[in-house]
Amino acid sequence: MIRTEKLSKHYGKVVALDAVDLEVPAGSVYGLIGPNGAGKTTLLGILAGLKTPTSGSVTLDVSPSEVAVLPDTPRFDPWLTAREVIDLARTIGANPSPAARVESLLSEAGLADATDRPVKGFSRGMLQRLGLAATIVNKPQLLLLDEPSSALDPIGRREVLDLVSRLRGEATVVFSSHILADVQEVCDTVGILRNGRLVYQGSVAHLLSDRITPRYLVRLRPPIEPTIEALGRSPWVVAVDQLGPDQLRIETASVADAESSLTAVLAQVEARVVSFGPEAVTLEDVVLEIVT
Repeated sequence: MIRTEKLSKHYGKVVALDAVDLEVPAGSVYGLIGPNGAGKTTLLGILAGLKTPTSGSVTLDVSPSEVAVLPDTPRFDPWLTAREVIDLARTIGANPSPAARVESLLSEAGLADATDRPVKGFSRGMLQRLGLAATIVNKPQLLLLDEPSSALDPIGRREVLDLVSRLRGEATVVFSSHILADVQEVCDTVGILRNGRLVYQGSVAHLLSDRITPRYLVRLRPPIEPTIEALGRSPWVVAVDQLGPDQLRIETASVADAESSLTAVLAQVEARVVSFGPEAVTLEDVVLEIVT
C-alpha cells in the first residue's frame, strides 16, 4: 500500500528524514513512533502530499482522493456544529457516503450529546474526536493520523482507539503517537524513527518477542523473608526487589537460569506461591532501549 525508497527531507542543514525505506502493508494499522524531532510529522506530511521530499520516492497504491489526513490539532470554523462539520466533510468528498453515516459517526465518536452545538465551545479532546469522525466519513483507503489520542481523557481515548481498530482491513492507517500503550494495543506493525532514520520496522509481536526479559513477578503468602534470603544467596540471581508486602520482582542472569533454578528455590524454602510468571515486556520498554 505504501512504500518509500531512500526518502530524505532537509531544511537547510537540518536533516529531518534520512534515507527512510518505509513499507506499510495494505489494510494494516501502522504505528509511527519516536522521540520529539525524530521526523514523524515530516514523514506524515510527505505521505499526505503536503510536503515535498528533498530526495527519494513515495509509492501509494491509492488515488489522492482516497487519502485522508488528521493533523494533531484539527481546526474548524467555530460557528459550525458537529453535525455540520461531518456533513460538510461528507459532501465535499469525491464519493459521498449516505447522510445517515453522519449520525452514526457522531455516536461512535462520543459526540451524540453535542451534535448541534457550535464547535467553538468544544474541548481539544472533543475536537480531536470530531476530526477523526470527519476524516473517516467517506471511508478513505489511506488514513494518516498525527497524534490522534494525545489530548483525550481515558474515555475519549478508548472511543478513538475503538474507531481506529474497526478500520483494520477496511483501510490502511498510519498514525504517530507518544502514547506507546495505544500503539501496542491497536497496531499490527510499527516503525521507529530516531534522528530522521528508520531504526526498526516490523510487527509489534515480533519486536516484543525478541526481547524476553529474565525478570519474574512472584506473589507470595507471608512470610516472604526466607524466600528473599534464599534468592539473595543464589549466584544466578541478579536482583530481588520487593514491590509490596507480598510481591517480589526477581531478575536472573538468563531465562534459562530462571526456568531451571527459580522454581527449585521456591520449593526448597516452601514458599507459599500465589502467582508466578515472567514480567511483561511493554512497547515502551523496547522503544526506550532502541532510541536511547
